[in-house]
Amino acid sequence: MGSYDQIAAWYDESVRTGTLFHDLVVPSLFDLVGVIAGQRICDLACGQGVVARQLAQRGATVVGIDVSTKLLDIARREEEAEPLGILYLHEDAQSLSSLTAASFDGVLCNLALMDIADIEAVFQAVQRVLCPGGWFAFSITHPCFQTSASTWMSEEGGMVSRMVQGYFREGFWRSDNPSGVRGRVGSYHRMLSTYLNALIAAGFSLERITEPPASGLLAERVPGYQEVPIALLILCRRK
Repeated sequence: MGSYDQIAAWYDESVRTGTLFHDLVVPSLFDLVGVIAGQRICDLACGQGVVARQLAQRGATVVGIDVSTKLLDIARREEEAEPLGILYLHEDAQSLSSLTAASFDGVLCNLALMDIADIEAVFQAVQRVLCPGGWFAFSITHPCFQTSASTWMSEEGGMVSRMVQGYFREGFWRSDNPSGVRGRVGSYHRMLSTYLNALIAAGFSLERITEPPASGLLAERVPGYQEVPIALLILCRRK
């Protein structure tokens, strides 16, 4: 698997200049979690801190964790330039070993679980650091429609459809698009049931699931995302 350290500058620029995918997913994720002012929140796999800063601007106390030292360097420089009280830690999401048990009201993870090999370990670590009743919200590329062998197909009359193969074939794969994130660092595909069963096994109860349809420029560029969802967002709660 590729490293975000190897593409840190490129990735930071692509996010800051505005990616249509993030423009769809991030607002939907904040709609999912609701009011967060006064809460202590962990931004899991925070990258360069774009979402962490939005959490802090909404009144949360934020700890961002990531395994990429170069992305964390960017996040810390941003914090120094415009302090919001965010603490950034170099940490593995599969263990969260430096974080105290039951120390967060919420954990948020935006478009990063596909980068991590051991999803069961992540969910167990998140459960450990959450306070009883604490929430866990995350977004992922939709596992039912984003596989190693999925593609768009054009039909007569301008309609498009999504052809999906390999859904049951879990594991690491890399896109053949060298200019995209998944072409550069790859992705771990898992079935929807794998995500849900791992959450249940880790002691979470499902609260809400959303699949936002594309609109605006994203829908214009990829009309199929008005027919099938590009992302899956889940809100669950520690029992």
